[in-house]
Amino acid sequence: MPEFTLQPLRYKELPGLSEKQLAEHHVVLYAGYVNKVNEIRAALPSADPAKANATHSDLRELKLEEGFAVNGVVLHERYFDGLKPGGEAPTGAIAEFIDQDFGSFEKWSTEITACGLAARGWVVLAFDLRDGRLHNYLCDMHNQGGIWGAIPLLVLDVYEHAYFLDYATARKRYLEAFLKNIDWSAANSLIEKYGLRKLRG
Repeated sequence: MPEFTLQPLRYKELPGLSEKQLAEHHVVLYAGYVNKVNEIRAALPSADPAKANATHSDLRELKLEEGFAVNGVVLHERYFDGLKPGGEAPTGAIAEFIDQDFGSFEKWSTEITACGLAARGWVVLAFDLRDGRLHNYLCDMHNQGGIWGAIPLLVLDVYEHAYFLDYATARKRYLEAFLKNIDWSAANSLIEKYGLRKLRG
């Protein structure tokens, strides 16, 4: 099984997010999840399937933590991919989707900010394959709150490690900085990649 690899940090700093904040988040937190996925997958072949048990077994523990770690990688990669210095208002397909599903970009901004204050871990702007619409979903942990069949297009990390060095407990100021640094071309690339325009109801 191929190993997960650490994706490079595209920007050393962003308006409102310092080099130190981004480096700690990327090199320590995100890198830790990449390493943990590889460690877990290296250990899985030694887990005896004959001893599998729902109360406790090596296989159960490894598979549960594999999901947590893989989601830690995926969510962090989508978070970092969705940022660029001084992001602009959305254009293209993502702008159309937001207008149709939230009423306007301003209404979406209000909702995602509120979700960012309400969540304990993540807010995920996702295209739900079930209804062909965008939703802001909350995930309190990497492996809790994710919606099966929903494709994350933009991820907001609201764990304290994402902003505490720059903002301490002032999460709302961090959310304001996040909204000013969104790379909407990343979301448009995912819409194109997965053919999501064709799936609109």
